Amino acid sequence: MELIDSILVRHCGVDRAVNLYTGDLAALPAHEAVDVLVVSAFPNDYLPTRTSLIGALQRVGVSVADLARDKEVDLRSFSSCWLSRPIQTPNMHFRRILCFEPAHRGAAPEVVGDIFRSIVPFATGTPPVRQIAMPLVASGDQGEPAEAMLDSLVDAAVHWLEGGLTLDTIKVVLRESDATPALRATFASAKERPAQAAKSPRESGEPVDSGQRHDSAHQFDVFVSYCHQDKAAADELVAALKAHRPSIRIFLDRLELRTGSAWQQHIFESLDASRKVVCLFSPAYIASKVCTEEFNIALMRHRDVESGVLLPVYLRTAGLPGYMRMLQYEDVREGDSIKIAATAEKLVSVL
Repeated sequence: MELIDSILVRHCGVDRAVNLYTGDLAALPAHEAVDVLVVSAFPNDYLPTRTSLIGALQRVGVSVADLARDKEVDLRSFSSCWLSRPIQTPNMHFRRILCFEPAHRGAAPEVVGDIFRSIVPFATGTPPVRQIAMPLVASGDQGEPAEAMLDSLVDAAVHWLEGGLTLDTIKVVLRESDATPALRATFASAKERPAQAAKSPRESGEPVDSGQRHDSAHQFDVFVSYCHQDKAAADELVAALKAHRPSIRIFLDRLELRTGSAWQQHIFESLDASRKVVCLFSPAYIASKVCTEEFNIALMRHRDVESGVLLPVYLRTAGLPGYMRMLQYEDVREGDSIKIAATAEKLVSVL
């Protein structure tokens, strides 16, 4: 593979990179080895075509269809993806495949947003994923415009790394074609675009303890992340919080995904303006893209702050993905009012 260009992103004193290459991902060289290779497919369709990465992998002995029959982790109901078991084919320099196959595909920014929602659970898992490689996803057989996909992909990658996504390198690999010069120019243009992510004390490179930040550094004490189906329970929790501390400042507005953006800047800014983030886990919560986005962005902050920022509340029984279950939560199932009141008192004590 040939390295065309690179964007360095610094977070907490560590340099991370978004790299653009030309080459053949199915023949990834040893010195460019990655933990995960991202492929894109139509739902349950792993037919190896002549122009697809799935087809190129089939030709070197890696069958995505076979891997799909024995998945290691299946999160398609949660984030449109599944993770394969370790690749056994010799001389393959990627450990696993992450297959992205959403039931619905929107325009380029929406597709890219879904891809990063798929990556976060594995980047924060055990063992953590540090290096990923991907083609210009959805721009082949799925027909998304290549330049729009690359621009959205770079924009999201840079902002997620700035926000704390624990990947060392994101490698985007182009197949050499007549479109390559234009795509090089697209990447170069994205590289020159000033970063717009909200800045916080973690930019200093040192861990931050939220307890050391004066209240004036935050507009809100608590951001309540909930799905609209759970509004009654959210209102009940907020009322209990206010009963224990009338002066508490709570962000309870419902945010929406901006489909014209691959990175949800307004969600980042709202979360970063809050000292703590309370997430109300339920079936509706984990099925919601906007709730997933709120949780994922809050998780990046949580990992950067010594005392953490996430305060999950398990509201209703749901098939929580592993990376959500790893966090200690308050159990108020199934919306038990007595437990909600007790949880509110406990939450106020840590603010």
